[in-house]
Amino acid sequence: MGRAGAAAMIPGLALLWAVGLGGAAPSPPRLRLSFQVSCPAELQAWHGLQTFSLERTCCYEALLVDEERGRLFVGAENHVASLSLDNISKRAKKLAWPAPVEWREECNWAGKDIGTECMNFVKLLHAYNHTHLLACGTGAFHPTCAFVEVGHRAEEPVLRLDLGRIEDGKGKSPYDPRHRAASVLVGEELYSGVAADLMGRDFTIFRSLGQRPSLRTEPHDSRWLNEPKFVKVFWIPESENPDDDKIYFFFRETAVEAAPALGRLSVSRVGQICRNDVGGQRSLVNKWTTFLKARLVCSVPGVEGDTHFDQLRPFPAEDVSLLSSRDHRTPLLYAVFSTSSSIFQGSAVCVYSMNDVRRAFLGPFAHKEGPMHQWVSYQGRVPYPRPGMCPSKTFGTFSSTKDFPDDVIQFARNHPLMYNSVLPIGGRPLFLQVGANYTFTQIATDRVAAADGHYDVLFIGTDAGTVLKVISLPKGSRPSAEGLLLEELHVFEDSAAVTSMQISSKRHQLYIASRSAVAQIALHRCAAHGRVCAECCLARDPYCAWDGVACTRFQPSVKRRFRRQDVRNGDPSTLCSGDSSRPALLEHKVFGVEGSSAFLECEPRSLQARVEWTFQRAGVTAHTQVLAQERTERTARGLLLRRLRRRDSGVYLCAAVEQGFTQPLRRLSLHVLSATQAERLAGAEEAAPAAPPGPKLWYRDFLQLVEPGGGGSANSLRMCRPQPALQSLPPESRRKGRNRRTHAPEPRAERGPRSATHW
Repeated sequence: MGRAGAAAMIPGLALLWAVGLGGAAPSPPRLRLSFQVSCPAELQAWHGLQTFSLERTCCYEALLVDEERGRLFVGAENHVASLSLDNISKRAKKLAWPAPVEWREECNWAGKDIGTECMNFVKLLHAYNHTHLLACGTGAFHPTCAFVEVGHRAEEPVLRLDLGRIEDGKGKSPYDPRHRAASVLVGEELYSGVAADLMGRDFTIFRSLGQRPSLRTEPHDSRWLNEPKFVKVFWIPESENPDDDKIYFFFRETAVEAAPALGRLSVSRVGQICRNDVGGQRSLVNKWTTFLKARLVCSVPGVEGDTHFDQLRPFPAEDVSLLSSRDHRTPLLYAVFSTSSSIFQGSAVCVYSMNDVRRAFLGPFAHKEGPMHQWVSYQGRVPYPRPGMCPSKTFGTFSSTKDFPDDVIQFARNHPLMYNSVLPIGGRPLFLQVGANYTFTQIATDRVAAADGHYDVLFIGTDAGTVLKVISLPKGSRPSAEGLLLEELHVFEDSAAVTSMQISSKRHQLYIASRSAVAQIALHRCAAHGRVCAECCLARDPYCAWDGVACTRFQPSVKRRFRRQDVRNGDPSTLCSGDSSRPALLEHKVFGVEGSSAFLECEPRSLQARVEWTFQRAGVTAHTQVLAQERTERTARGLLLRRLRRRDSGVYLCAAVEQGFTQPLRRLSLHVLSATQAERLAGAEEAAPAAPPGPKLWYRDFLQLVEPGGGGSANSLRMCRPQPALQSLPPESRRKGRNRRTHAPEPRAERGPRSATHW
């Protein structure tokens, strides 16, 4: 059995994780931007973050970007909102759409909470035509759909409920507000994956609206759907003939093919149906005759000899993003997954090719046979036309699924599962985070034209209210690639989980929804990467380039002589060799007391940089590297020197090393004074009369750093902060409410945690 078959039939063998992976530290972002506990408006001021929320309203799950009207439509609890794509905080219009009182009372009588469940949670929004949207909500466990008039003109936004076109939402919207809605509107037909009953037991793939008959999957047949949770639905053309078009469903379910010893195993699936399916003539009447499903594998292969976690559960899919290519028939599929076990927590992004998906559906069918009822590859005769093929002139002579022979229909009913799985491009995840204090929940993708090619940029939402910006970089020979984490942006101050994300390519904006609010942020923050060419180049952000003066938005159509960008390698040694924008390093004086401690602050802008310290003793021309020893401790914020000695006096140079490029950051001159000198200076200061205005004496700078009572410690010596730079605030300092201007950071062995860095 090949790897694909083994992965589908024996999940434990497909997920071969090395022991060291479970303890691996999560990849740090290059930049981490977050709210400051005491100043939540900083991200709005510096990076254009905008937010929107309605009073006494929650659960902003449905987002619809309308580029033509310049509006963002939002579905929430009892409301539909229309926001400006340029600034969601301005020109907002809201439409109240609560559930009728009698429905709420009926919901409450059924044992549901009238304050949290018996509401109309708007779950889906689709552009229906040039003037109306289709909106569907839970309706207090009474699913309902309506058409919302949005008008023709972008200059005069309209938002009005069409009361004459309210209809039953069963099969379109879930009953339960905890269930996700997955659907796509193609023409006037709605394809949705949803629970079709009040108890949430009859899950189905349903077609409604339009002129063709309504169809659904076979009910209460675990071979078709087994407790599924639908994630996304896409319409993807198969050929130039529209009769070959298919709808693809992404969901996770309990695997019927798992060995009993593994227990209940959740797996990710991709399912397909033909758009022109109209059901069978004598069997599968009003049911799908072209439904097939295959497993999506997202795992890390092990190496022989490693210790493997055979019982480790796979990454169940949380979200899928479709990224179109020049050929609209072969988009890339980016999927985020997460897993939680007794060994570790992890999240991953896997990328799939549509050609690999189609290849799995053209492969062998899974079949259960033998005394042990094992799942094997079906080796018998497959009837013609092959189950799963659409009736069209491209592949046969059948004009309708009602013309399919009975043996085709019967085979399709009994064999919906494919034996081969769909493996990710490169055979492993593109991006993996293990041991992080968050899990991936959503993903949105954008293809960006840069100076050295096109790059896919991923925006990954987490359950901690953050968004990760990851770029897919070629690795060796194509199609292998690896993900590089560029930014971690703390979007929601309350750390609410990200529930939905949409991109406006025209406006270069990202829209993020959570339970508490909707947020808007630009796809790029070029100025945050730095003020010199090397920093801009090292950022490897395809949206940004150095224009000779600043790090600014890269536009391929603009021809400028000094635009410098190297996304693939991030090597500034050549591009920035003639750059003279970096000012000369000023030498800062630092004073310490013999036998006490001194903290030399230096923090690089990039969290992925390595800091190196060199020391030049007074009167000596040679520089020596500062090594970790008993009296020296490197922290994320700088260098801590304990039990100072007179010979520690000298010049300390701090430099950041990233991608093999060394960048000097700070030059600090340390003067170690004896205790007697420090006391003499302190006494002189107390006895001295008030000094007239004029140049300040050097020792008064030192005395301002010494706390009353002498002693001296790491907390009594504090350098001025680099101006400006991205800094990490230790969590213990935030909890104790320390004054950041008078206290040095506590020694730490790693960088600040999530939500700890700000301007």
